[in-house]
Amino acid sequence: MQLLIYILVYPFLWIMSILPTRVLYGFSNFLFFVVYYLFNYRKKVVRENLCLCFPKKSLHEIKSIEKKFFQHLCDMFVESIKSISISEAEIRKRYKFTNIEEINKIEAANKSILLMCAHYGSWEWIFIIQRYVTTDGYAIYKKIENKYFDQLVRKIRAKYNTNLITNKETFTSMREHKRLGKKGIYGFLSDQSPKLKSAYHWREFMNIKVPVHTGAEKLAKELDLAIVFFKTKKVKRGYYETTFKTVTLNPNEFENYQITDLFINYLEDMIHEEPAYYLWTHKRWKHRNNVPKEFQ
Repeated sequence: MQLLIYILVYPFLWIMSILPTRVLYGFSNFLFFVVYYLFNYRKKVVRENLCLCFPKKSLHEIKSIEKKFFQHLCDMFVESIKSISISEAEIRKRYKFTNIEEINKIEAANKSILLMCAHYGSWEWIFIIQRYVTTDGYAIYKKIENKYFDQLVRKIRAKYNTNLITNKETFTSMREHKRLGKKGIYGFLSDQSPKLKSAYHWREFMNIKVPVHTGAEKLAKELDLAIVFFKTKKVKRGYYETTFKTVTLNPNEFENYQITDLFINYLEDMIHEEPAYYLWTHKRWKHRNNVPKEFQ
């Protein structure tokens, strides 16, 4: 059944991917209308999240952010399809790095790098970073249930020498790289909501106390990885630029959870600057009513 679905869907995706971007963004406009007005896809979740995080904003302001977010979400969907056939030259034109020298300096220091990032802006085309660095790149991801689409995603990323590591393989793979003396640049989406049984650190995120992921900080300290935050800005439709912020080359100089807290502060600043580009469809604040007594 998985193969049948892939055989039926892939030709459609490939044909879409070779269309001019102006046509794809026209399709994105149509998709936005369907998703937002006809199916109300996760609109309740998005509205609740926005109202929680911006209690002082009017309903008119909330709806404005909401609509801009859904349009951006649809843009990212068509951009992911475009990734199937987009040329390297076009990605270089559309996705810029403002200070790639930050990464190059850490490479020169012979350090592996942990990139702490969030579901903010766009992460579809950042894999072109491998054309500007010499260290192998690895992205942590959740394996797609359909193995044929999973292979497709791996193939797309591999065009720029980026390797995908499933979240279940992360610790094992990175420890093995350390044992072998293999350097890497590892991308972590560090803003997800952990399971309660794995919640070791609680803090306010957008003024709401929730558990936060600490796995990236833990690995960085164990494996002595340099830590870099990055921000992706949407310059205009279909054009992005990423800016890196080096936090430390020596993570063990920081107290436990201090790096995680710095990352959350950095993310909050990004969200306040342009809230529409955060991924509001996730139930990021679902555990807000389950704060353990020791964290209250």
